[in-house]
Amino acid sequence: MKSANHTSLRRALLRWYRANARDLPWRRTNDPYQIWLSEVMLQQTRVETVVPYYERWLRVFPAVQDLAAASQSRVLKMWEGLGYYTRARNLHRAAQAVVEQRDGAFPQTAEDWQELSGVGRYTAGAIASIANGEAVPTVDGNIKRVLARLFEVESPLGTPETEARLWALADEILARSAPGDFNQALMELGATVCTSRPRCVDCPVQKYCRGCASGSPERLPRRGRDTVVKQVREAAAIIVRRSRVLLVQRPSSVLLANLWTVPAVDVSEVADGFEALREHLSWSFGLEVEFGASIGTIRHRFTHRDLRVDVYAVTAVRGRLRCNGSVNVAWVKRDELGEYACANVDRKILALVQWP
Repeated sequence: MKSANHTSLRRALLRWYRANARDLPWRRTNDPYQIWLSEVMLQQTRVETVVPYYERWLRVFPAVQDLAAASQSRVLKMWEGLGYYTRARNLHRAAQAVVEQRDGAFPQTAEDWQELSGVGRYTAGAIASIANGEAVPTVDGNIKRVLARLFEVESPLGTPETEARLWALADEILARSAPGDFNQALMELGATVCTSRPRCVDCPVQKYCRGCASGSPERLPRRGRDTVVKQVREAAAIIVRRSRVLLVQRPSSVLLANLWTVPAVDVSEVADGFEALREHLSWSFGLEVEFGASIGTIRHRFTHRDLRVDVYAVTAVRGRLRCNGSVNVAWVKRDELGEYACANVDRKILALVQWP
């Protein structure tokens, strides 16, 4: 694509964006904290899901100092249900770094933004271009799709060569006088028009698109090899004593770290999952138990794993609760469950509790 066409493409795309951009709360501000928050929440999460979380978060943590001063348990509770909890932990750590190491001053360049926990090249480029006006590109999933079609990139996504080319193309066509608007325009185009089923008739840059000219833009971008989805099976125990259910906090080194759940054990490679759960309760918590009936099976899909949890009602008949490991435990009343940060899968499990 010739440089003259680049100029026309930029103008057409910016004109379309300014007339058609969705009215989203983070587009009404230049506050780097709010823009940073939105970019983190939007990673792998739909806009419609993010908006209420974003607005509620800012009511509780209106400034980076408020977030930095909060406990991790409070942060995770506010993030509850949004998924990919590593984002929340990184955001919390990064807020503390901004307050403690930078005296509350935010980075001014994409390079500096990447020094914060959880801020990679894409997020840094988005924040720096939108909040700081820095002329840097950014490439998310939507932008990859747009660029792959505009320039008819045939190589599959995920390879170093393809990723480097897409970043180079994003930099080549960047509107340096309005980098924030231009990057958001590319995102908006990919989210609303140049989707998996492109509406080329509505595209403001259709005449520049090689993929459209080929007659089959939907074949792009090409995908790499499909990721193998791991099948995981767990056995979980719901233990109720004196109208309280036993919750355990996951260690910081595992999936869904620091969130609360019921005692459970991975039985994917075990012949007798029932007995494995009994041994787990005895060794980890010092409890000798009697099993009641199975009270349900929960299925939950993560990005790279399918989880099946067989849930049992369990009665502790002897033993004094102890914690053989680094996890925390708590006996929790029904009306106290809302105070504990749990993943969606754990809420599904807790919905099976048979309260006395």
